[in-house]
Amino acid sequence: MIDRRALVGRHAVEVTSVLPESPLSVGNGELCYTADVTGLQTFPGLHPVEDPEGPGTLLATMASWGWHSVPGSYDLAQTTRTYRTPRGPAPYVDMADIARPSPAEAWLRANPHRLDLARIGLVAAGGGALAPDDVRGARQRLDLWTGVLTSRYLLRGTPFQVVTACHPERDVLAFRIESPGLDGVAVRLAFPYGSQAWGNAADWSRPRAHTSVPRPSAGGLTVARRLDGTVYEVTVTMTGGRAERTGPHEFLLALDGTAAELVVAFHQGTPGPEASFGEVVAASERHWERFWSTGGAVDLSGGHDERAPELERRIVLSQYLTAIHCAGSTPPAETGLMANSWRGRFHLEMHWWHAAHFPLWGRSELLERSLGWYTAVLPRARETARAQGCPGARWPKQVGPDGRESPSPIGPFLVWQQPHPIYLAELVRRAIGTRRAVALYGDLVLETAAFMAAFAVKGPGGYGLGPPLVPAQESYAGVRADAANPTFELAYWAWALDTAQRWRRLLGLAPEPSWAEVAAGMAAPLVRDGVYAAMDAPPYTVRDDHPSMVYALGFVPPTPIVDPAVMRATLRDVLADWDWESTWGWDYPAIAMTATRLGEPDLAVDALLMPVAKNTYLPNGHNRQSPGLPVYLPGNGGLLAAVALMARGWDGGPPAPGFPDSWTVRHEGLHRLP
Repeated sequence: MIDRRALVGRHAVEVTSVLPESPLSVGNGELCYTADVTGLQTFPGLHPVEDPEGPGTLLATMASWGWHSVPGSYDLAQTTRTYRTPRGPAPYVDMADIARPSPAEAWLRANPHRLDLARIGLVAAGGGALAPDDVRGARQRLDLWTGVLTSRYLLRGTPFQVVTACHPERDVLAFRIESPGLDGVAVRLAFPYGSQAWGNAADWSRPRAHTSVPRPSAGGLTVARRLDGTVYEVTVTMTGGRAERTGPHEFLLALDGTAAELVVAFHQGTPGPEASFGEVVAASERHWERFWSTGGAVDLSGGHDERAPELERRIVLSQYLTAIHCAGSTPPAETGLMANSWRGRFHLEMHWWHAAHFPLWGRSELLERSLGWYTAVLPRARETARAQGCPGARWPKQVGPDGRESPSPIGPFLVWQQPHPIYLAELVRRAIGTRRAVALYGDLVLETAAFMAAFAVKGPGGYGLGPPLVPAQESYAGVRADAANPTFELAYWAWALDTAQRWRRLLGLAPEPSWAEVAAGMAAPLVRDGVYAAMDAPPYTVRDDHPSMVYALGFVPPTPIVDPAVMRATLRDVLADWDWESTWGWDYPAIAMTATRLGEPDLAVDALLMPVAKNTYLPNGHNRQSPGLPVYLPGNGGLLAAVALMARGWDGGPPAPGFPDSWTVRHEGLHRLP
């Protein structure tokens, strides 16, 4: 058996200075709090997110339910454009000029947006700001086994220790601050307005646009927050201190003695039972010990490849990060609950990469939390399908919690996210058993497949996809009116419809002849110069963004329409010449999955650890992309899915097919892929 405590312990995160790109977080999947070296959000400016629409910070407090909209009354009908399709004219939500949106386009893209719920940081007694130079000798440790963050430092020469934790089942944060100089500081609790900026969840410039109304509560205060239609409450319970209001949205929590404990609870509707600091920490310790002691584990410590310790670090930290950011009741944003990106919207084509690994690593319940969201918004997805003349449910790209898509020259034309609910439901079924899975997700699978079968139209070469269309490789947005038959989507369509047909049998239903006809009759992907083209329309293949044609075998299990020999040539062609700076973090695990399915384990490991900027994993474990996209969780989740395939394999496949013989790979608790 793997010594799991030793495995996890050797990758505890330790920090001895300010790392601007790499702060540490505690969370539970629904709520996340990111702190600087003080254990609180004292210096948000030291952790910037570069957003031209308004600077943001990585030090956010976000919840899955924390959304806001500025007043507006626009409708998607104001942004539609009619396109010619093989099924006849159809309306698509569109955007003529992304740099100069209409009022309707701008509002519908920016609302609802995720909200930074509160800023909780240290200040000097009386409210004066502290300076970064006031902190010396920092030592900060995130104990992954307990989920507890401990920060030690000298503040203006006086020793401080701050312990930070999040309750695993409730949206409650707990802090213990110890110091002989406690009377020289206070905790500042401040609330912003919602921001419509691309990457900033807090607007501090509009104090009159929202309200923060305090009332006394046991041991502290409760602040009732109202921002237009958004209402929530924050309850602060203190030991050793007192609270006073110092501004319309600012409260100062003065501290007494040499140790103070704060518990901060966020809630909409009825609050939960009170919890003490000790109760929150104990619950966190129990939860994370159980998390690491169950589910999957991979130990790479026995090998001799010098890259093994780094890959093992990425694996362990990615499990923690996806559990706190990607395991909530809605699909996550690409930056999770740490920062805004695309205003916190879900990108449904990324949901697989965020969360498919959960059932593969024996934690299916963490995917099921968000998989149920699709069932909740099925009526909206049916409306989208009907508007385009199809039955079933169509899943857009960029949505908020209500499932409404956003105006864009790309998102409404993407289709590769459409089969994802089928794939995700199938992974859950294989993990939890058929009876429960089909009862919960049967309608979702059938409605998703019904749209797919109707969307594909028979042509001279078989059933095709589009136009209009934008492939997973979004470089073709400018030719969306003519784009058709992307290689990856053709294979994914065939596999997903076959899988949905099996679900019909499991539900006791007769096979659907049209689904079988489409699945068996998908057009063959275009081959040019011995390799797969990205799509069967000019310009066929451009060599930037995602090399998505490679993923038609790897991410997608084997299908009759993909020739492994041609795919091997395509993989080598991509690896020899591609613009890696334009790729994204999940491309590297996706390439590793293709290499694994093709029996190329050396290429799989090389791809997973390719030393390029978009494949960077910071000390906190996050997959950084750029100053404007400093966190990219599809990379973390994709890595875990790829490692599951590489270590455990697929139905009928060889053991550890993605690791060379020179590697020593010990694993337990992993599930095979289809």
